[in-house]
Amino acid sequence: MIKNESHLVLEMKNIVKSFPGVKALKGVDLRAYSGEVMALLGENGAGKSTLMKILSGVYKRDMGVILIDGYNVEFKNIKDAQSNGVSIIHQELSVLPNLTVWENIFLGNEKYNPLTRRLNKKEMIDETRELLKEIGSDIDPEIEVRYLSVGERQMVEIVKSISKNAKLLILDEPTTALTDVEVSKLFEVIDRLKSQNIAMIYISHRLEEIFTMCDKVTVLRDGSYVGEDNVSNIDRNKLISMMVGRNLEEQYPYVEPQVGKEILRVDNISLTNRVENVSLKVNAGEIVGMSGLMGSGRTEVAKIIFGEYKKNSGNVYIDNTLVNISSPEQALNKGIAYLSEDRKGESLILNMSVKQNMTLSNLNKYENNLTKKLDRKLESEDYDIFSKKLSVKTPSGEQLIKNLSGGNQQKVILAKLIMLSPKVLIIDEPTRGIDVGAKKEIYEILNELKKAGTAIIMISSDLEEVLGISDRILVMSEGKITGEVKREDATQELIMKYAVNADH
Repeated sequence: MIKNESHLVLEMKNIVKSFPGVKALKGVDLRAYSGEVMALLGENGAGKSTLMKILSGVYKRDMGVILIDGYNVEFKNIKDAQSNGVSIIHQELSVLPNLTVWENIFLGNEKYNPLTRRLNKKEMIDETRELLKEIGSDIDPEIEVRYLSVGERQMVEIVKSISKNAKLLILDEPTTALTDVEVSKLFEVIDRLKSQNIAMIYISHRLEEIFTMCDKVTVLRDGSYVGEDNVSNIDRNKLISMMVGRNLEEQYPYVEPQVGKEILRVDNISLTNRVENVSLKVNAGEIVGMSGLMGSGRTEVAKIIFGEYKKNSGNVYIDNTLVNISSPEQALNKGIAYLSEDRKGESLILNMSVKQNMTLSNLNKYENNLTKKLDRKLESEDYDIFSKKLSVKTPSGEQLIKNLSGGNQQKVILAKLIMLSPKVLIIDEPTRGIDVGAKKEIYEILNELKKAGTAIIMISSDLEEVLGISDRILVMSEGKITGEVKREDATQELIMKYAVNADH
C-alpha cells in the first residue's frame, strides 16, 4: 500500500472535564495525522488518561469539540467510538485467553454464512490470517490466546482494531511488559501501520521511544495544554522541561553516602533453578543497585530475603545476627520492608482509600489495648504527616487509591513502608511507569532514607537509574551475581557485560 499525503484525522479543541473536587482537563487541544505517530506526554496526573477516555467514549466531555476527518462527533460509548474508527489498546490487555486468536478478533463482529446463517468460521480464520500478515505476524489464528506471549497478545489487540477499520489507534504504554525483542517487533508493526495511513497516538514514559517512533509530540501539564511540536525540533531536556514546567538540571540527584555498620548480610542463598549461591551485604546509609536482564533472579533474591520464597540453602543475617525468616510478616518484624515491582497486584488494595492503604501495615500502632478499636485520630494524624512528607497529590485521604496516578500510588506505598521505620528497604523497579517529575521525587525520598541510615537495595531494569542513584551496583545473570561495581567505575557497557555474563 502506498502511503498517501498526511491529513488531519483527529482534532480535539478546548476539551474540559471536571470530577468532584478536581478539574482534570482545562481546555486541552490534541491533533493526530494519518500515517503519523503523535506522542502524548505529561507527568502522571497531567490528564492524558482522562483525555483518552473522552476520545474512546468512556467519559463525556464537559466542554469542547471533537472532529474526526472534519466532522463533529459525540461518542456515547466505546462501541460508538470504534464505529467511528477510534480504537484504544490499553496497557492492561483485554483479550480473552480461553478463546482463539480469530475468535478474539471477531468477537461481537462475527461473520455469518448468508444462506445457512451459521458462523462462517473459515472466512474469519482466513481474514485473521491476512490481517496478521498485514502487520508482519505469523501467529496461528486457531491457537488459544493463553498460549501467546504478552507481545503476541498485543498483536492480536492491534489486529482486532484494524479489523474494525480503525483510522485512529491509541497505544497506551504499549511496551511496559514487553521484552526487547517484542518491543522491536512492535516498532516494526507501527511502521507498517503508518504506511497504511493509520493515525496513532502513542503514550509512554520512556522518552527514548518517543525519539525513536514518534513524528510529533503533544505535552499536557496539570490538565492544561502545553504545546505541540515536531519531534525533530526538540531534545530530551526541552521535552522534560515542557512536561514538568522546570529544567531538571539533575535528573538523578545523588547524595554522597555516610556508610555505617553492616545491616544485612546474605550468605550463599539458593532457590532451585532460580537463584544459585548468592551472597551480598548492605550497610546503613547506602543504596545498593541490583541490575540484570529479565529472569536473572533479582526479584527472587528479594523475595527470599523478605520471606515470600523459601530458600533451599544459605543464611540471612540482620545486625550480624542469624535470622530465620519464613514469611513477610516475620521479615517486617525483623525490620525488612519490600516494595514489589507489581504495584497493583502485590502492594495496593485498589478499592480501599489512600489513607487505608498507607496505614495498613501499621494498624498495631493505632489499636487501643483496652477497647481493641482503632484510634482513628492518631491514624489520620500519621496520614497527614506522611502524605505531606512524601508530597502525595490527592484530593483527600478518602480518595480510592486506584484513582491516583502511578507516581502517587508509589509514594503511598513508600509512605506505608517508611511508617514502619525499616532497617532494610528493598525496592523493586521503583519508577516503572512513572513520569520524569515523579521519578525525581522518588529518588529524593530514597536519598532522605539513605541519609537517615536505612540500608537500601534498589532493583531496576533502567540502567541510567541504577548508575545515577546507586552507591554500589551488583549485577546478576542466570541466578548468580556476576559482578560488583563501584559507582565511580560503573558504565552501561560494564554493567551489560556482567548482565550477559560475557566472560563465561
